[in-house]
Amino acid sequence: MTTKKENPYQEVLTQLIIDIFEKSNNKPLNYKQVASKLNVHDSDSKIAIANILTDHPKNSPFLEVEKGKFKLRQLKVYVTGKVDMTAEGSAYIIPQDEFENDIFVAPRKLRQALHGDIVKVHTFEKSRGRKKEGEVVEIIQRAKTDFTGIINLSQNFAFFIADDRKMLHDIFIPLDNLEGAKDGEKVVVSIIDWPQGAKNPIGKVKTILGKKGENNTEMNAILADYGFPLKFPKKVEEEANALPETCSKEEIAKRRDFRAITTFTIDPADAKDFDDAISFQQLENGNYEIGVHIADVSHYVIPETELDKEAYERGTSVYLVDRVIPMLPERLSNGVCSLRPHEDKLCFSAVFELDEKANVVEQWFGRTIIHSDRRFSYEEAQEVIETKTGDFSSEILKLNELAYILRERKFKNGAIAFESEEVKFTLDENGKPTGVYTKVRKDAHKLIEDFMLLANRKVAEYIGKQGKGKNKLPFVYRFHDVPNPETLTTFSQFAARFGHKLTIKSDKETAKSLNALMTKIEGSKEQNMLTSLAIRSMAKAIYTTKGTSHYGLSFDYYTHFTSPIRRYPDVMVHRLLAYYLSGGDKINADHYEKMCEHTSQMEKKAAEAERASIKYKQAEFLQEQIGTEYTGIISGVTEWGMYVEIETNKCEGMVRLRDINDDFYVLDEKNFAIIGQRKKKKYQLGDEVQIKVKKVDLDKRQIDFTLIS
Repeated sequence: MTTKKENPYQEVLTQLIIDIFEKSNNKPLNYKQVASKLNVHDSDSKIAIANILTDHPKNSPFLEVEKGKFKLRQLKVYVTGKVDMTAEGSAYIIPQDEFENDIFVAPRKLRQALHGDIVKVHTFEKSRGRKKEGEVVEIIQRAKTDFTGIINLSQNFAFFIADDRKMLHDIFIPLDNLEGAKDGEKVVVSIIDWPQGAKNPIGKVKTILGKKGENNTEMNAILADYGFPLKFPKKVEEEANALPETCSKEEIAKRRDFRAITTFTIDPADAKDFDDAISFQQLENGNYEIGVHIADVSHYVIPETELDKEAYERGTSVYLVDRVIPMLPERLSNGVCSLRPHEDKLCFSAVFELDEKANVVEQWFGRTIIHSDRRFSYEEAQEVIETKTGDFSSEILKLNELAYILRERKFKNGAIAFESEEVKFTLDENGKPTGVYTKVRKDAHKLIEDFMLLANRKVAEYIGKQGKGKNKLPFVYRFHDVPNPETLTTFSQFAARFGHKLTIKSDKETAKSLNALMTKIEGSKEQNMLTSLAIRSMAKAIYTTKGTSHYGLSFDYYTHFTSPIRRYPDVMVHRLLAYYLSGGDKINADHYEKMCEHTSQMEKKAAEAERASIKYKQAEFLQEQIGTEYTGIISGVTEWGMYVEIETNKCEGMVRLRDINDDFYVLDEKNFAIIGQRKKKKYQLGDEVQIKVKKVDLDKRQIDFTLIS
């Protein structure tokens, strides 16, 4: 009998045999069957296989289940999934296969995997029916290698402590990798190595952000943390600067000319990128021709150019509290493509003939040239609507009238009217918040929104209804799935505690019922909380080629056509629409689906970055209010405390259970409450409470409150 030392091939052959059993789902096999599956036919090799199967029964991975037939003692199962770190340093692996349960991995078995990484895990069942546990065997893809945080400098080396609470390892920085960073500065660090067996990864300073606590430093840190670049590469800027500012006669000749027709833009007062305009004229037959004119970004941003690659990678513009990080360089977003007044501009347009009842009689899609007569802010357009006087008052009033009909029809057909309050800040010259207020949406905002919705829907319908089955034209849609019934039931039970009954028997009844609820709670103290919970019970809208409908808007076909300056999917839609309008055939749907997945992911990151900037400014605002008392609404309950949203400024903080000292409180998850064990006092989601600002941690963007009895 040969030992392991005498036969160097035994270990390799053993692994090959294990692989055969795994691929055969651990079906019992004899040595001849194993040899056949390994495509081994010589007698020496067959004897070697037989020896491995029968040798060292106690240590062997093989078990003889019947005479001459073997199987693995324990079938190893490998699962691929995403790492979700816990605060204790362990993790759950969320499998890519949605039908698999999450897998627990202890800290010592993570093998240098970090939060968000895609990993391969060897799983094993725990005894006594406990859930699956696992061990990371391979890191397939790092979620990120760049982190923001603080440098701690000593005489011989430096350590970097990440802002990301789920990055549980400090990063070792050799002194020659500091790139000039000083002790206590906020920086971006890249992991460059992580030696086998080393506790900490090794990093290099990539960008010095500046002094901790300064507005620019903190806003740039948020952007870097979510993977958004802080500036455009030189080649991208060069391509943007080379684009012509004026429209050539040759290009104008190819387009439908709207320059003589009344056209204007309506945007926020501080906007610089105007990507949509509306033209209006009454036709001889009494109907109205309304043009929704969108900046023709795809004319300037050509596939495979550096400009296009950068726009795709970013996926979207990012809107932080005090700044916009554009998807395209300012030369394009605020200049060449921006539909500024009194300038000829190239557009891609959706033009509709509407009758008095806002029915679409005719429609046309194509490339145009426009000349905006006036730039309105929302406030200026609202004043025209309210006073019925001012520039282009007859056009704006008629558009508003038609928008009301479109809106009413949309809700009648089952669209859901979510109106959550948007938090805004007044900032001083250093970016420090001096006040917090909520933005109110009025008719001028809704007018623009309704005509943009019309254009988005009709473009999607135009392509979506062409061809059936295999002949369907691949296109980029904004898809919103129906809600998960379980989540909806939970929300319905919670709304009932406030006296709101929801009917959720069918999708249409759910939408009608939610609309009635949204109307009923408008202006109430629980509006923000209930709207937020209702939105969370909905599916998330994504970009995809696979689904066409939008549940929340109740449209069978919907896309994003109207904002190509700030959203890359709109650029994709423009390209595809132009291609099909010129007689183009089917395209590679898989290629576009991958692009959709990336842009959906970038949209999610941008929303998270925006929320992080709001959280930071709320914390910064309340830092000056330590000890101030407020009235708040309980907006969330957890096993360690309850979240409270201040009624007047919508800032949210936590009352920790350990700080409520009149009883021992525990979470009642089923009833969205925390309950005192002795006196049975209950604090429930939606309850009004009096709180005092106790502590603010700007680094963690955390606010702590204490209850006032």
